[in-house]
Amino acid sequence: MKITKPGLIAIVSTCLLTPILAQAGSFESAVKEATIEIDKAKAVNYEWRDSRKLLKQAEKLNKEGKTDKAMKLVEQAKMQGQVAVSQAELQSSVNGPR
Repeated sequence: MKITKPGLIAIVSTCLLTPILAQAGSFESAVKEATIEIDKAKAVNYEWRDSRKLLKQAEKLNKEGKTDKAMKLVEQAKMQGQVAVSQAELQSSVNGPR
């Protein structure tokens, strides 16, 4: 099979862009997962102050091409949402000041 120059360019381009597109998709899904966790914390009135700020920073970094750093911030925001829900559950049995 003879590969033409445009065909070769298309194959090489696909090989180079696939990881970038896959990473972009995983970033978007990670942001959605983190947002869900933060929304759960908000639903129990325990949303942490910086969780959404971390997501905004992550989106900015991702646009700048710093996806690894952005993913770390997204994971941190997701963890904050999860910990906030756990904190709300633990604090629900504590009585306030007397």
